[in-house]
Amino acid sequence: MPQYMTIHRAPGLLREQWAENAPSVHAGEHARFVQAHVNLGAGFIFTIYEAPSQDKLIEQFEELGLPYEEIHEVQFSQSFAEMEQMLKQMGQLS
Repeated sequence: MPQYMTIHRAPGLLREQWAENAPSVHAGEHARFVQAHVNLGAGFIFTIYEAPSQDKLIEQFEELGLPYEEIHEVQFSQSFAEMEQMLKQMGQLS
């Protein structure tokens, strides 16, 4: 299933508010929440979701009342170990 990275701005968001919204995000019907990276001080939230399409993810955000600034389909992801292996195969790392 395609993955999507999303950017949200929520100035003033408190950890308690995040926790209050968690059950509805977790139970989403149109997309599956995968991961979040949050900076409460900056009001910046970066998330990863799995969804059949970007339209389905947008539908879920609208149903939950979650504003977003950007949505992009993930083309690939790479862990540190995977990058290290790639560099070794390229002869860039011994």
